[in-house]
Amino acid sequence: MKSTDRILDTIKREGSVSAKVLADQLGMTTMGVRQHLQSLERDGLVDFEDIRAKVGRPSRHWSLTAQGHRRFADSHHDLSITLIDSVQNVFGEQGVADVIAQREAATFAQYQDALKDCDNLEAKLQTLTYLRESEGYMAELHQDGTDYILIEHHCPICHAAKSCPALCRSEIQLFRHLLGEAYRVEREEHIVSGQRRCTYRIGEKT
Repeated sequence: MKSTDRILDTIKREGSVSAKVLADQLGMTTMGVRQHLQSLERDGLVDFEDIRAKVGRPSRHWSLTAQGHRRFADSHHDLSITLIDSVQNVFGEQGVADVIAQREAATFAQYQDALKDCDNLEAKLQTLTYLRESEGYMAELHQDGTDYILIEHHCPICHAAKSCPALCRSEIQLFRHLLGEAYRVEREEHIVSGQRRCTYRIGEKT
C-alpha cells in the first residue's frame, strides 16, 4: 500500500488526526507525512482544522473531505441501487423485503458457521469483527467496561442503504439474531445518518 493510501486509511479509521499522530502510527517522519498531506489536500481528498491548544501553537488536525470518503465507496453502488429499484418496480415493497430477508438469512448462515466453535461473547465478537473487516467494513472491536464496541469505519453498502433503509435494519437484526437473546445490541453511531462511522454497543442483558 502506498504511503498516501496508508494515510487515507488511517484518517478514515481514526477521524481527525495530526501529522504527528499519523507519523507515529505509520512509522514515518512528521515532515514526510506533512508533504503527503499537502499533496492530498491539493487533490481535494483531505482538509485541515487548526485546533487551539491551552498552551502553545494551535494543533493542525486533518480529516477526509467528501471526495476523500468517496475513495472508500463501494464501486458497485450504482448497480446495487439499480437492482433494488428494479425489484421494487417489478415486485413492490414486499419483493424488496423478500430479497433483503434472503440476504440476511444467507449471511446469518455464513456467520453462524464461522462462530460455531466460539464458546463466549468475546470470541464470537472477535470472529465477527474479522468477518466484517474482510468484507470491507474496516471493523474494529474495543471493550468498554463490561460492554464491547464493534466499530465499522466504512460501509460498503452505504449508497444502497441510503436508498433502502431496510438494509440497515437488517444489519442490526442479523447481529441480534446471531448473538442470541442473552445479549443486547444497540447502534450508537450511524454512517447513513451522517456520522463518520457505525458503532454497536454489545453486552449482556440485565
